[in-house]
Amino acid sequence: MTRSVPASPRRVLLVEDDPGDVFLVRELLAEADPALTVVVVHSVAEAVASDLLRRVDCVLLDLHLPGAQGLEGLRRVLQAHGGAAVCVLTGVDDEHLGVAAVAAGAQDYLVKGKVDGQVLIRAVRYAVERRRAETSLLRLREEQLAAAESARLERGLLPSPLLAGSSVRARSFYQAGRTRSLIGGDFFDAVLGPTGTVHAIVGDVCGHGPDEAALGALLRVSWRALVLAGLDEAQLLPKLQQVLVSERHDPALFTTVCTIAIRSVAGGRGEMVVRLAGHPPPAFLRPRLRRLEPPVGVPLGVLPDATWDELTVPLDTGWALLAYTDGLIEGRGHEPGEPLWEEGLHAMLEGERATDLELLPARLVERAQELNGGPLADDVAILILFEGQNP
Repeated sequence: MTRSVPASPRRVLLVEDDPGDVFLVRELLAEADPALTVVVVHSVAEAVASDLLRRVDCVLLDLHLPGAQGLEGLRRVLQAHGGAAVCVLTGVDDEHLGVAAVAAGAQDYLVKGKVDGQVLIRAVRYAVERRRAETSLLRLREEQLAAAESARLERGLLPSPLLAGSSVRARSFYQAGRTRSLIGGDFFDAVLGPTGTVHAIVGDVCGHGPDEAALGALLRVSWRALVLAGLDEAQLLPKLQQVLVSERHDPALFTTVCTIAIRSVAGGRGEMVVRLAGHPPPAFLRPRLRRLEPPVGVPLGVLPDATWDELTVPLDTGWALLAYTDGLIEGRGHEPGEPLWEEGLHAMLEGERATDLELLPARLVERAQELNGGPLADDVAILILFEGQNP
C-alpha cells in the first residue's frame, strides 16, 4: 500500500516583528526546503491589508505583535485569509493557549526555540494538508446541503393528485432523465374539478435542462389552477398554450400534452374525453387491453391558432387507463436498432396483464430499461387512472 506524501508548500507568509526571529525562521525553512519562498510582514494589519493571505499556502503567526495581542490577531487572520493554513509560532509555551488557538481555527501551535528546520517544515506541510482536507470537507458539506435543498424543492414540485370525493383513483411513476435530479421537463397531475369532472394531464416539455424542468412544473401548476377555477375543458389547452408562450425562455420550445376528462353521463356509465397535442395516446388496461386513437393535434407552442379535437369514449365497469410520456417508449425495443414505440409497449402490457396496478408503472420502466440495456435517457412520467370506490 502506497502512502500519499503531503504536497510541498511553495509560499509561506511569516507574520513576525522581531528581526532575530525572522532571521532564525528563514534559516530553518531554507535548510529544510530551499525551494520554499518566505514572505515577511511585521503586523497582522499589514498581512490583512495585503493580498498575501490569498497567495500563500501557510501563515506562520506570532501572537505577540503590535496592535494584535494573543488570539485577537489569529482571529483577524482567520477571518481575512483566502484558504491558507495558519500555524501559530510563538515564544509562549502555554498548553492552554495552544489548545485555545487550535480551537479558534489554527492548524498547529508551535513554540519558538523548540522546533528545528525539519520539525517546522513538517508542521507546515501537515498544516497545509489539514487545511486542504478541511476545505474539501466544507465544500462537500455545502454541496450536500445544496443537493438536499434542491431535492426538497423538487419533491415539492411533484404533484399529489386531488381526487378525494371521486370514484377515480390514480397510480403514478416519475423518473427524471437528468443525473441526480428528481424532476425533469415531464409532468402529470389529476384533479377533481368543481363540477365533479375528474381532469388529468400528462405532458412533456422538449429538452432536459433545469429550465425545462421549471417550465414543466409551472405548466402543471397553471393547469391545476385552471381546472380548480372551473374553466371549461375545451379551453384548457388554449389557455395552457398562452402560459407556455409567455413563460418559455426559447421561442422554439414546445410541449406535448395529453389531457383526459372523466365525467358522469345521465342514465349510464361515465365517459372519457381525450385530447392530444403531439403526445402519445393513452391505452385502456381494463376491462381489456386496447389503444385509443384520438386525433393528434400539434404540440403546444407551435401554432398560435391551433385547435385540438377530442375523442369521447364510454367507460366500462372496472376500467383502467394508462397515460405516459415518450421517454418510456423511445429506448431500445424488442427489434435490433428499433425503439420500443407504442407497439412494443402494447406487447409489454400483454405480458403484464396479471401485474397489480400499484406495481405496474415501476414494472414497465424496469422492463423498458432491461430492453434498453441501461437507464432510459429521457424523463418518464406514467399515470394510471382507474375506477375505485367512492368514499
